[in-house]
Amino acid sequence: METNSSSSGASPRKLFLPSLVTASFASGPISVLAALLLIDIGNTFGTSVGVTGQINTAYSIAAFIFALLTGFLSVKFKHKSLLLVGVLLMIVSALGCFLASDFMSLLAFYSLSGAGYAIVNPMTFTLVGEHFPLEKRAKAIGWIVAGGALVYVLGAPIIALMSGFEGWRFPLLGFVLPVLLMSLLIASLGLPSASRRSQISLDTKTHLSFKDIFSNRSAVACLIGDTLRSAAFVAIVLYATSFFRQRFLIPTELASLVLLGGALSYVLGSLATGQLINRFGRKSSTVLTALLSGVFAISYVLVPNVWVSIALMLIASWFFGMVASSANSLTLEQIPRLRGTMMSIDTAVINVGSALGTMAGGLALLLLSYEGLGSVLGATGILAAIIFCFLAKDPTRSQ
Repeated sequence: METNSSSSGASPRKLFLPSLVTASFASGPISVLAALLLIDIGNTFGTSVGVTGQINTAYSIAAFIFALLTGFLSVKFKHKSLLLVGVLLMIVSALGCFLASDFMSLLAFYSLSGAGYAIVNPMTFTLVGEHFPLEKRAKAIGWIVAGGALVYVLGAPIIALMSGFEGWRFPLLGFVLPVLLMSLLIASLGLPSASRRSQISLDTKTHLSFKDIFSNRSAVACLIGDTLRSAAFVAIVLYATSFFRQRFLIPTELASLVLLGGALSYVLGSLATGQLINRFGRKSSTVLTALLSGVFAISYVLVPNVWVSIALMLIASWFFGMVASSANSLTLEQIPRLRGTMMSIDTAVINVGSALGTMAGGLALLLLSYEGLGSVLGATGILAAIIFCFLAKDPTRSQ
């Protein structure tokens, strides 16, 4: 049972955690920009919303491929170096999108952000596992998860405001790029160059790290559980706004405020998870929060009152923030010597889960209306809780 970081329990450098939180935050603005300004981007290149939206498909494909690639690279290269490469890819992506003269160029450059995210995201969690003592990791992970979600709270209004002046390209230079450059600078200064992870000999076959993970029942259970909880979250992050607009006929302005409230609730939930984990453990916290997130994802589409429905959606968002932090904390500890590979694969399966949730939710919506959508996607959260409960283990505690 691991109880501390690899060497001594010394505190990380002052900028260490801010470096990781900033990197998590910096990974999100370009996705927010695409979601907000998809119509404007299409108008520039003469493409329909459906065609323009394929930039997100390219992003997801690149994220999946590079997440798996990072799993191989993480056993050979320093995790700080990989994180910096990921940020640099997103910087190139932002500049390329700003300069893109045609839609295919935009598609190619935008996909680099997916690649960069797939490198940065697992490395932030891996570095926490390497350099923080066990009792401080859950709180650190909560801040990283909150940093990634906070971009929807702060970035969305800034991007919307900037786009009103010079169109969709201006926020790329005025917001996305400065945030990425700041992240690169802070990470360069704040992250230690030396790795404190348990070293894997250079002659070890890299594919053996994948074999070790997929032959570990608990590790596989965590990956499946993360896939399912990611699918369940689609009920909130993708479909909630449309639900409130269509079911209760609320104006777009109010719907955007509801979505903003959901993002803020997610942030607060992720930050509140550290104390829960330290008291009840990673597995128990993950099981409980996955179960409750699924239950509330179902309930918010079933009630006839708009304000009660909004309240239930905000509660669901809170628990989705909590389960993101607790599940990442549990997954991180499965195979400590292969944290980089484990978290890289986890990033890949979370992207798969989001895609599956989008497809399953869309089909349920067509066949069974929003009640069916909420029930199907909420059930995946409940199923995730069951898998975590019966198949996953918390290596930091006696089972």
